[in-house]
Amino acid sequence: MIRHLAFRVLIPPLILTLAACQSLPDRQEGEARNTVFLSAQHCLSEYLEDLDKVHYGPCLKVVSVAGTSPAVRDDGFIELPVATPLVLRASCVYRHADGSPIPQTVEEVEYRITGQTFTKPGERWYLHAHQQARNVIGCQPTLARSTYPTYQTN
Repeated sequence: MIRHLAFRVLIPPLILTLAACQSLPDRQEGEARNTVFLSAQHCLSEYLEDLDKVHYGPCLKVVSVAGTSPAVRDDGFIELPVATPLVLRASCVYRHADGSPIPQTVEEVEYRITGQTFTKPGERWYLHAHQQARNVIGCQPTLARSTYPTYQTN
C-alpha cells in the first residue's frame, strides 16, 4: 500500500519534470540555425520565506516580432536570429495573490533588440516584465538567461 501510494504521489511529478527538461530547445539546433531561443511567455514569482508563500509577480507575453505574430514552438520558445536588430512587442499583466491575471493592469510595450544583444547561437533567453517580482509598477522588460527575477525583494 505504501509503495503504491509513493508511486502515485512521487513518480508523476518526477516524470513531468524530466519531460519538461527534455522539451527545452537544444543548443545544437540553435547553433545549426544560427538562432537563439526566447521564451514566448514568462511570469515572475518569488517565494517569500517570512510569509511562507509565493508572491505572483507580473507576466509578459511576446505578441509580435518585427511587426508580425511570433511563431511559437511546441516547447514555448520563439527562434530569433543572432546579431539581428528587431523590435519585440510584449503584453504585460499583473496577477492576484492566487496567480490569476488582473485584467485592468494589461499594457503593451516595445523592447528593442540590437545587433549585439544575441551573440551566441543556441542560448535560451527569458524576457521578464521587470527585474523583480515584488514592489514593482508598470512594465519594464529586461532580458535574462535565467527564469528567476534578477533581484530578490525579501
